Amino acid sequence: MKVLIIEDERDLADAVKAVLQKSNYTAETAYDGEYGLDCAMTGLYDIIILDIMLPKKDGFHVVSELRAAGIGTPVLMLTARGDVRDKVTGLDNGADDYLPKPFHMDELLARLRALRRRNPEVNVGGVYMVGSLEFNPHTLTLTHTRGGARADNRRTDAGMNSSDVTVELTLKESQLLELLFERRNSYVSKDTIIEKLWDYDADVADNLVESQVSLLRKKLAAVNGNVAIRTARGVGYRLEV
Repeated sequence: MKVLIIEDERDLADAVKAVLQKSNYTAETAYDGEYGLDCAMTGLYDIIILDIMLPKKDGFHVVSELRAAGIGTPVLMLTARGDVRDKVTGLDNGADDYLPKPFHMDELLARLRALRRRNPEVNVGGVYMVGSLEFNPHTLTLTHTRGGARADNRRTDAGMNSSDVTVELTLKESQLLELLFERRNSYVSKDTIIEKLWDYDADVADNLVESQVSLLRKKLAAVNGNVAIRTARGVGYRLEV
């Protein structure tokens, strides 16, 4: 999952970025509202962490312009203000949640997970499910449930059945699989994969994407699930049950 942090307190922004990266997120920072809005308008991010008090353009204007442009990326708004009216203004302008400063990093991570769970078809309890596969991007594990995804979307007390098969993924494999899970109803182009998994301006060759797809295919085959990666030449890749 790719997170954009728009925060002018550089020490705080960099600390949040470091915590997210340790939790297997991809994170990027913007230190003013104008640049942050430009980044957010690309639609490349899965969640935006947005401060209210920003130079050049405040958080209220950023989220309002995002929504006016049709960008629906979930926004977690940070505020040092205690005024309820500011929180209401942020939510009315299109923010999805808010977190008062100072905050504990564990609470920030929990709120990010909650925002991702709001699409229950894709992500239940932090675990992605499709066909007979369950994928946990936080533990970097891919599991084939022998009976298929559980009807009640819950894990057993032991975490899995004794007949389940689990493999560990690398961070890049996990990021690629998460992208394919979230866009599994459409093809994902190589350019989009490069933009999501590497820096926006990174000089990444197509064969590196092909290599990552090949490695992920081997992991999918290793768990003997009923999900595969389909290739459409010149178009991209998609998950197929």
